[in-house]
Amino acid sequence: MDFQALLEHYRNAVDTGIGDFLPASDERPARLHAAMRYCMKSGGKRLRPILVLAGHALGNSEFDPIPAAVAVECLHAYSLIHDDLPCIDDSDFRHNRPACHIKFGEAIAVLTGDALLTHAFFLLSSAYGGEPSLAAALALDLSYAAGTRKLIGGQMEDISTDGDATDPARLEYIHENKTAALVSASLKMGVRLSGQSPGDIENAAETGRLLGLAFQLVDDILDATGDADALGKPTGQDARNETMSAVKVLGIDEARRRVGEYTERAVETCRRMTGDTRFLVSLVKALEHRVR
Repeated sequence: MDFQALLEHYRNAVDTGIGDFLPASDERPARLHAAMRYCMKSGGKRLRPILVLAGHALGNSEFDPIPAAVAVECLHAYSLIHDDLPCIDDSDFRHNRPACHIKFGEAIAVLTGDALLTHAFFLLSSAYGGEPSLAAALALDLSYAAGTRKLIGGQMEDISTDGDATDPARLEYIHENKTAALVSASLKMGVRLSGQSPGDIENAAETGRLLGLAFQLVDDILDATGDADALGKPTGQDARNETMSAVKVLGIDEARRRVGEYTERAVETCRRMTGDTRFLVSLVKALEHRVR
């Protein structure tokens, strides 16, 4: 297996799918659709949709995973657009380009996030409507990960000024819900589309959860130590916004230790799944080494 070649293949497939499954930028309301495409075409690692495709590849299903992958990326992009707004993180750049509210204005940024969130569930219901039970299960996976008990709940806790800003349990709650829930749902949805067993779906969810926890710890470390140009976004945001972060709560050494622990556990759980998991294992390990 050529990991880099397969990673690039998946990334290109996602980019093509975004072009195919989003409204045309000249379709009315053209400025809103242009903003949707701008944010979805802004680059990034494409981790979540790639997990959908890699999970699907573990089986022999004939279901097309691209609509689900694009749906996941739509939801992720919506969360970033709203996260960058002045009322939350106040970030002017995303992936080395002006953030949506800088490029199009705050009102359009809010509507763009709303539109991408809605479009995610339109894609799931329309692409898999011929299999109602599958469409419902995928919608449940994504909506639960994105709701008040997960992503939005984690975001709410992250912006809250109540509670102890140095509490490790609070930090874990934020990471578990704001980040890990959607990463978990992405791999879970891919394996669900692959037609694998309920046990494989459970292992996929746990692998994604552990990967998400490690991924967010790495992001926190890079925010404190990384280069803004290389990362494609401002660094030092956590310190400036007085946001809870792994560096502030745990220290860099402990944060790095936990990255290694979560990565090791994710690899173990991943290898329990049926099918060729070599790409997924390599992906988990590659994400750890962003801070090595």
